[in-house]
Amino acid sequence: MPSFVQTIAPTPFGFFDSDPAFQAEADAMVTFVRRMLGGDVLSVELTRPTIWTCFELACCEYSRFVHETKITSELTNMLGLPTSSSLTNKYPRQTLEYLLRMADPYATEAYVGGSFNGTMGYFNVQWGRQDYDIYSELMDINTNLNVYDSLPSGSKGKMKIVELYHFEPFAAQTSLLNASNITNFLATNFNYESYVNSTVFYVLPVFEDVLRRGMLEMASRVRRSHYSYQILGSKLRIFPIPAVDAGIGRMYCKIMPPHDPLNPSGFGDDSINGVSGPASVPLDNLPYSTINQPGRQWIRQYTLALATIRLGIIRSKMKSMPIPNSELTLDGDEMKGMGKEDRDKLETQLKDFLANLTHQKLLETNANAAENLNKQLRYTAMPLGKAITIG
Repeated sequence: MPSFVQTIAPTPFGFFDSDPAFQAEADAMVTFVRRMLGGDVLSVELTRPTIWTCFELACCEYSRFVHETKITSELTNMLGLPTSSSLTNKYPRQTLEYLLRMADPYATEAYVGGSFNGTMGYFNVQWGRQDYDIYSELMDINTNLNVYDSLPSGSKGKMKIVELYHFEPFAAQTSLLNASNITNFLATNFNYESYVNSTVFYVLPVFEDVLRRGMLEMASRVRRSHYSYQILGSKLRIFPIPAVDAGIGRMYCKIMPPHDPLNPSGFGDDSINGVSGPASVPLDNLPYSTINQPGRQWIRQYTLALATIRLGIIRSKMKSMPIPNSELTLDGDEMKGMGKEDRDKLETQLKDFLANLTHQKLLETNANAAENLNKQLRYTAMPLGKAITIG
């Protein structure tokens, strides 16, 4: 009989045909399966390619179970990675990209970053006019063009006013007291302040500058503002009605245009086209040469279970065979039942084993071990009342 290497297309898919370790074990697997099924006593109706097919399937199933555990542990760390590079047998570094990406919408809503850019716009306030349309009259502060009309085609939708000003936004400057050039230098560089006709300097905490800046900004918003507003659908209504001609006056506001999840503004995001879920994680079958002996032993047992099922199916096609003066009953159904039982048992054992090896379970195991070790050390005698030093 030709060996595995000498056979053309020995397995249906050829996933492992070029792996030297798989080639070396394929022929031994035929001997193993036939002897375990009683081939030395009675004929086993399994061809070599049939056994090699079961061998290939067993390797694929082992890879599937291992990769499912890897995906369960590291999916949040894989999302967005390129699908062109394989992650098989790789241990990627952990990042906070998933958490930061989940927090992006909140940063966008707070207008402090995120993946989508806001827009500063303005309305031309007119005498006697109270209502202004957000979509047709809001102008971009940089281009003086209509904000809604400037949105990319296919991205137009409901716009949201984040904040409205009744004056042009400015950066509030904190005015520090200064009596001389020296005082000004100290105040600017060392956060010192002094009072007029005094040589006593006071060290001011940084939070006082922060509070003072906030007070100035709040005073500007409240004391300089003479209007309130209300949003009604696409209309912005201001109160009271402008009583003085302000045709060239402007009312500024922050606008958040509609968000297109597939087109974040300001940068090109290739991660959108990367790993999007378990089905797109770039994991290939584990090379047989990289599987350790416990894994190979599981594959051998699983191959035997699959071969037993296959032999039972073959023998079930004929319930009995005529022989001289009698009839031989075949055990196809028993073989199928026995093979399925062994297969299910092996799958359950491997799933239970791998379930305890996820990153979350390993962290729990290490934490429990550390806690138990700490408890045990409490009962350890201390020599001369001193602590035990390790290392």
